[in-house]
Amino acid sequence: MRTHKALSRSAEVPGRALAVLVALAVALGAAFVLVPSRLAAIGTEGGLSSQRNLVDALSPAFVTYWTSGDQGFPPDLQRVVDCWFRFHVVKGVLAAALLIVFVALAVRLWKAFLRSSGPGAGGRGLASAAVLASVLALVSLAALMANVQGAMAPFSSATALLPLGAPSGRLACAIDQIKRGLAHYPSPSDENAVALKVMVDDFSRYHAVLAALASVVAVALIGLSVMAWRRFAAADRSNGRTRRTMRSFGVLSALLALIVIVVALANTDTAADPAPALLGFYKGGL
Repeated sequence: MRTHKALSRSAEVPGRALAVLVALAVALGAAFVLVPSRLAAIGTEGGLSSQRNLVDALSPAFVTYWTSGDQGFPPDLQRVVDCWFRFHVVKGVLAAALLIVFVALAVRLWKAFLRSSGPGAGGRGLASAAVLASVLALVSLAALMANVQGAMAPFSSATALLPLGAPSGRLACAIDQIKRGLAHYPSPSDENAVALKVMVDDFSRYHAVLAALASVVAVALIGLSVMAWRRFAAADRSNGRTRRTMRSFGVLSALLALIVIVVALANTDTAADPAPALLGFYKGGL
């Protein structure tokens, strides 16, 4: 009887662990959507707890910075940039936590799928849940990369909030001047050359960060592909489920690695020569 109870308890542990991971994923997902803007706005004068408030504060502060021609940000713009930095830090931490949870969930589900036998509904359900957890892990990874990028270059990230599609007033005038300056960068005759150089350098850093992150992810994906192919080769030929799963992992990881390598190369090129890409951004082409 004691042995039977022990076995029952040990069989329940994976189920409880999965339930805890799912609950964590739901809680972290809700926090990812609701918490960052509120935490980032703590201590800011006037409140920047919504993207609308942030945009309203950003546009005049950005114009003030551009017309000043100084290298340093004026207080109003620094306040917005600092808030946007904190926003990305909080989202990055939550995205990292979500990545850990979804990876743990996917590993458990794939292991359970490989241990299960037969093509019944149970096996299909495990496979579907494992695929979903894997996709959500990739989404969390992309969110982590984007938020690390934003935290490392918060000024360039914040300018994406500017209404560049339909600017008006002083903002439209500033953007026209920026576009003229970028079209001839780094000409000595550039208007507000100091501010423009700061913007170009920050935009370069923005893309260099993503290039570095993508390179690391590409190496990890290549390693995952190699590991999957080794497990495929080591699996007994009678174990068709394991061989098919590992073969799929190997192919998909290699394809994802190729995509990420392309992203890394594109961002490396932009980081090396950022002015044309930044001009495209202010023209609304990015």
